[in-house]
Amino acid sequence: MAETWGGPLEKIDNFRFRIPAAYKPGMLVPGLVYADEKLLKDIVRDRALEQVANVAFLPGIVRASMAMPDIHWGYGFPIGGVAATDIEAGGVVSPGGVGYDINCGVRMVKTSLRFEDVKDRIRDLANQLFRTIPVGVGSEGDIKVTAREEREILVKGARWAVEKGYGCDDDLECTEEFGAVAGADPDAVSERAYKRGKSQSGTLGSGNHFLEIQVIDQLFDAKLCDAFGLDQGQICVMIHSGSRGLGHQVCSEYVQDMVGCLRKYNINVPDRELACAPVTSPEGKAYLAAMRCAANFAWANRQCLMHLTRLTFEKFFGSSWQKLGMDLVYDVCHNIAKIEEYPVAGKMKKLCVHRKGATRAFGPGHPALPERYKKTGQPVIIPGDMGRNSYLLVGTEMAMEETFGSTCHGAGRVKSRSAAMRSIDLGKLLKELEAKGIVVFASGRGTIVEEAPQVYKDVNDVVDVVHNAGISKRVCRMRPLGVIKG
Repeated sequence: MAETWGGPLEKIDNFRFRIPAAYKPGMLVPGLVYADEKLLKDIVRDRALEQVANVAFLPGIVRASMAMPDIHWGYGFPIGGVAATDIEAGGVVSPGGVGYDINCGVRMVKTSLRFEDVKDRIRDLANQLFRTIPVGVGSEGDIKVTAREEREILVKGARWAVEKGYGCDDDLECTEEFGAVAGADPDAVSERAYKRGKSQSGTLGSGNHFLEIQVIDQLFDAKLCDAFGLDQGQICVMIHSGSRGLGHQVCSEYVQDMVGCLRKYNINVPDRELACAPVTSPEGKAYLAAMRCAANFAWANRQCLMHLTRLTFEKFFGSSWQKLGMDLVYDVCHNIAKIEEYPVAGKMKKLCVHRKGATRAFGPGHPALPERYKKTGQPVIIPGDMGRNSYLLVGTEMAMEETFGSTCHGAGRVKSRSAAMRSIDLGKLLKELEAKGIVVFASGRGTIVEEAPQVYKDVNDVVDVVHNAGISKRVCRMRPLGVIKG
């Protein structure tokens, strides 16, 4: 089966494959890859599976080093990687298991608008959103904050934005961690990181970040759709952004600091990009405190972006966002390390769960969920590329049992940005998107090429795997109409 990947890959069932722990001396657990035969053809072509095996060396890792079907090569950990370490057993935290864009995440906003209400106005609406929302590398927004306010953001997260009038309490209830993870310490964040984040609240950023106007085009579970207030033909908005320069700086600095921890704590890993420290160590605590600050900044950022989106819709349609039914369905995080409890060998253990390019997918009844989602399970939002689809799913009990309440986070790249620039014709791409009824606005022509549909796996295939494996359940599917890219 191998091209680049030369190691063993044992088929467990149609949607699970195992890298045995015997593959490399030093692996503490096996690798567990969620995929099917079709997706494996791309997965084996880069170094991601080797990274899955390398992650299995981390001290304290339990159960397996996991990979979701959107897996591709990343820094240290593969993107699409999940790993949990037992804190009491010397479990570590690794910045490479979170990534540079800390709390890169996505939120889904529903509306009461129908496709018929917007089909002839999509270009104008998308253009107005593009003119309102700052996009691109280094973009700065109109939401300015003082040094004191920035420190408040790092602790309060999305609540800071709501207190400023950029939303309501229901928004917080429909956000993972209610918009702010506890344990953030602004003193753990450098002045350089503060400087990079100071003017970036309410900015979309660059790369794969986006804002999309979408229409629901397929329902999979009528009861869940009713519970979420969703129906076929309904207009939604999806916002994908993260912690911008602040999060990138936090990761950069702590990755460098933790390289020295490998020798200090006698940690043996096959890749220096897996630099890590025990969760209970001074270095581990400092990183987690700073990472949580960046995560809270990202939740505040997406809250501000939603506020700007609501204002744009209000102006465009001449009605309040409340009358337009622009309620938040949910906001989920993709790149983070969380302290959570799970049974391990029959005992409840406090674990450090790394989700890098992976989404939390808590099942029904989980105490961390708001009351409105206790019966349904946590909403899981999986964006695809700008030419195909995105999905709403829910978490499951199977995810709680197998993957530490985790699932995939998107489609997953199959082609690098440089390869896209060499092989994709912009004019042809825009015509193909236009033929599908999709309009695109971006800060640079290169961004559109780098994010072309053909550089990604088909999200429909990715979602089929996690649904059929039982680690999340399909609710409905959306297709893009208007796309704002950084």
